[in-house]
Amino acid sequence: MEEQLLKSADEPPPRRRHRARPWQDVSDEEWNDWRWQLRHRICNVQQLRELLHLTPSEEQAILSHSRMRMAITPYFASLLDPQNPDCPLRRQVVPSSSELDHSACDLNDPLNEDGQSPVPGLVHRYPDRVLLLVTDQCASYCRHCTRRRLVGNELWHMSATQMKRALDYIASTPEVRDVLVSGGDPLTLSDTVLERLLHSLRAIPHVEIIRIGSRTPVFLPQRITSDLVSMLRRYHPIYINIHVNHPLEITPEVAEACGRLADAGIPLGSQTVLLAGINDCPNVMKALMRKLLHIRVRPYYIYQCDLSEGIGHFRTSVQTGIDVMEGLRGHTSGLAVPTFVIDAPGGGGKIPVTPQYVLARAPEAVTLRNYLGEVCYYPEPLEYAPHRPEQCAYCRAAEGSNLRSAMASSRPASEVETTTEPCMPTVLEMPDKVLVR
Repeated sequence: MEEQLLKSADEPPPRRRHRARPWQDVSDEEWNDWRWQLRHRICNVQQLRELLHLTPSEEQAILSHSRMRMAITPYFASLLDPQNPDCPLRRQVVPSSSELDHSACDLNDPLNEDGQSPVPGLVHRYPDRVLLLVTDQCASYCRHCTRRRLVGNELWHMSATQMKRALDYIASTPEVRDVLVSGGDPLTLSDTVLERLLHSLRAIPHVEIIRIGSRTPVFLPQRITSDLVSMLRRYHPIYINIHVNHPLEITPEVAEACGRLADAGIPLGSQTVLLAGINDCPNVMKALMRKLLHIRVRPYYIYQCDLSEGIGHFRTSVQTGIDVMEGLRGHTSGLAVPTFVIDAPGGGGKIPVTPQYVLARAPEAVTLRNYLGEVCYYPEPLEYAPHRPEQCAYCRAAEGSNLRSAMASSRPASEVETTTEPCMPTVLEMPDKVLVR
């Protein structure tokens, strides 16, 4: 069905804009009310049968008590192909029996967020920024969620006591200049609760940047109201990263929601997860990145799928991600080329993975190839006086920091010993069953 919809590899036509059968008689006022959308989410197999022709695999998973919670907003449910279980939107929100299968490398907490949490609800992995998990609720639940151990389990929002502990930690840690508010999805909170948090963060002098990670503009664009946008703009600089995985998710409603945020001066980025059978195609990714730019959203990351339990069927090879990047770099605007990363198992942070463009290095020249495979040579300067950190005010100010230490101890890649044997990174406490090669 999707092939019939596509006019070209770059520009698929709009999906169905009508409301699916269960909601055809709903008034516009109700349909455009984000609270109505949340109250009427699809949460069980009976509701889903009214909308989709379910496969035995889907029914088995939905009826299982061991799966992650399911909830789908009426808006997003209306975009799903009722006949095709391989619909790229349907596979992201409708459970399948593959979720019930666990592999040897699956991890409950693949990024070791719990191990890097000095106070409940806060993760401090990088020196100058923290992750604040304020709720376990989402408008709809992604079947590939890396935080599936937490989301939707307890209908939980961070309590006032927990919030105070997290804010006290941030206030007492002057290195923190950037706070990423996530969950779950923080935009499922009321305007009042969200503003209370933003106001408290803005009261901390060393917090320079506030970011919000949300898929609500995609699952529930009705949430991006004028009142919400007016409130958010009072707390600049504030950034929002949305999560989009396929071009068919970008509807006029999503474009309007992102336009409201952009018009309020809020920079928008997008994070995409590389998913088998959904977007593991350079042409699908190119179409997605171009459509994101068209609605004023800057592609930020493409993530290799994490090792969370029950999502192995979504994982691709790393080479697939590299091939996707090969299909973007040089073939479309640099603005449309995000960074492909693997979030290191065990909590080592994001590691960028790129195609190999540097073919050889010598004192006199570097051998490179471009996106067409053409080889060129770039001569090194005959004379170059390297940067002298001891004479640099910025380096002196950073003395003792992780960045300064890393600069002093770094070695060229050509000097780093490699091995094909399993090895354990010295900075991470890795589960025995995960091998880092």
